[in-house]
Amino acid sequence: MPTHPRAGTPALPEDLVDVGALLAAYHDRHPDAGEPAQRVAFGTSGHRGSSLRTTFNDDHIAATSQAICEYRAHQGTGGPLFIGRDTHALSEPAWVTAIEVFQANGVHVLADADDAFTPTPAVSHAILTHNSGRTGGRADGVVVTPSHNPPADGGFKYNPPDGGPADTDATSWIADRANALLADGLAGVRRTSLDRAGLHRHDFLGAYVADLPSVVDLEAIRSAGVRIGADPLGGASVAYWGAIAERHGLDLTVVNPDVDPQFGFMTLDGDGKIRMDCSSPHAMASLVARRGEFRIATGNDADSDRHGIVTADGLMNPNHFLAVAIGYLFGHRPGWSPDAGVGKTAVSSSMIDRVTADLGRELVETPVGFKWFVPGLLDGTIGFGGEESAGASFLRTDGSVWTTDKDGIILALLASEITAVTGATPSERYEELTARFGEPAYARTDVACSPEDKAKLGKLAVDDVSATELAGEKITDRLTSAPGNGAALGGLKVVTDGGWFAARPSGTEDVYKVYAESFHGPEHLARIQQEAQEVVRAALA
Repeated sequence: MPTHPRAGTPALPEDLVDVGALLAAYHDRHPDAGEPAQRVAFGTSGHRGSSLRTTFNDDHIAATSQAICEYRAHQGTGGPLFIGRDTHALSEPAWVTAIEVFQANGVHVLADADDAFTPTPAVSHAILTHNSGRTGGRADGVVVTPSHNPPADGGFKYNPPDGGPADTDATSWIADRANALLADGLAGVRRTSLDRAGLHRHDFLGAYVADLPSVVDLEAIRSAGVRIGADPLGGASVAYWGAIAERHGLDLTVVNPDVDPQFGFMTLDGDGKIRMDCSSPHAMASLVARRGEFRIATGNDADSDRHGIVTADGLMNPNHFLAVAIGYLFGHRPGWSPDAGVGKTAVSSSMIDRVTADLGRELVETPVGFKWFVPGLLDGTIGFGGEESAGASFLRTDGSVWTTDKDGIILALLASEITAVTGATPSERYEELTARFGEPAYARTDVACSPEDKAKLGKLAVDDVSATELAGEKITDRLTSAPGNGAALGGLKVVTDGGWFAARPSGTEDVYKVYAESFHGPEHLARIQQEAQEVVRAALA
């Protein structure tokens, strides 16, 4: 996809969403349960859509919330439900809808003590803290967020008592029940009017910020005087960064404290849209331009489950920082089990494989989706789990669980810890890795295809792949299931000694995504990308 000519430039008035129209549509538009595009559908991070497209409206959230009430009752989850929301315009009304349904069903809801925004990791942290040592009365949670999606979007995700993203069994059950309720005109939905004064509260910010020294060496950062610039990108971490600086005495500046549901302060992403993607050099252009003011600058998306790391060299590729973080953590966390492994998704860089092998640790390669790391982070058998899309979490220094959902805040702080302890920035550390293990070239592209071919791609078998070579190298592995846990990849991965590609159908568009990497340079990468389409075409035929 070509880069938009205005990518990386400030948003203009004509780029901004009409918030009034967005909020009116949330209440006024009603989905057609017989229209597949307007039904509840949980992706890897919950249900997402826009009220203007009749894909994220009051009916959707009321039905989904009722389904969650019934699901948690079915599972015997009798403790409180922690609920948070981000700064997207649709998050506030959806938060209200959800609480009205939860309260009518007798669920003990815990909302933010200051009625403020709540990052995804703070909700996961609260769930796990409450459930620690408990066998009954266990808590779960909901985060109202579409993550880094554009301002017109809304999102709604459920985290069960393990604190992480719900698995497919849970989300399928919830979506099916929600759609049945939609088809029945919401007849089975219980609902009451929100009583804010009577709403039970939880200090998400205070509990999370106070506990940070158990997972990141803040003393080292403070002692080294690392100058930090933190950009919440108008998201839910906006109050957290100031509190972190004040409580822990860090030389940290919140470079943009503004919250605006239009996100009018953003620079446009690569496709010309406003998107709070902290891994995109276009969306992060404003912070990158200020990199000379700080030793480390960081960004988070709207719900703070992703991280972007900026050094004097610019914005780091997410894959590069994951490799650096893994190499550092497993050498500076003596409290972790010597058997703790490294979790990565199948489309993340093979630099992680090489670093992990050098550490003598087990590599746990999974399909796309942070949910696959939840059991390992929960019991300490995975020390670090990360995705190529800049989402990761890791254990406390004593080897116990911190969060089982992605935590962009601790990853951002880790960049400063690495700098403080080693004297080198993460980008400088990555140069050391490439000197040892080679320098990979990595890219992701979209390829147009029919809905029928998308369905076929998601169900390919290894025997469907007849190719024996890829870009001049012998194919050493063909994968349709993840080697780390045997779960279906929902696509195909083809591996050689010097590179690989993975092809996965898009969940929202008539394209499939090709992730590719080469340790032989950009020209070889281009060959892999080209031949990947030929391999997929032949397999589908």
